Amino acid sequence: MFYDQLETRMGRILIAADERALRFVLLPEHGRPAKPRPGWERRTTPLIRQARRQLEAYLAGKRYEFELPLEPSGTPFQRAVWHELERVPFGATVSYGEVAKRVHKPQASRAVGAACGRNPLPIVIPCHRVIGKDGGLVGFGGGLDMKTALLELEERHARA
Repeated sequence: MFYDQLETRMGRILIAADERALRFVLLPEHGRPAKPRPGWERRTTPLIRQARRQLEAYLAGKRYEFELPLEPSGTPFQRAVWHELERVPFGATVSYGEVAKRVHKPQASRAVGAACGRNPLPIVIPCHRVIGKDGGLVGFGGGLDMKTALLELEERHARA
């Protein structure tokens, strides 16, 4: 697994990929930068450069979706949830319950929340667009401040 880091106004984001696909986007937690996992090699491969450019463009409000080969590792249910999240448009939000309905498990909103929490590719697979049924912000691996910032960025640029 190869990785590089991206300095952003929200903190240091770590991007990791193998030869075929982007595998991880690790966000800072509790103000601490993301760290590579044991055995990962810091190397800027063409895929990592591409992911970096697309993330930088997204964070600048100049990219609304990602065009990268992705291979998130998870259960069939998690992958179904993540696939559904990829369909939520830039600037839009959806509730956990609505995602559960879309994956044909209408009683599984908590399981959808757990799948969002295990999303190895946040931002790229936009779990920040999932909100509580009352419209409130609920959970995000990078913290609610980052979730708020990402949603505000999308709202600002979706209107433009």
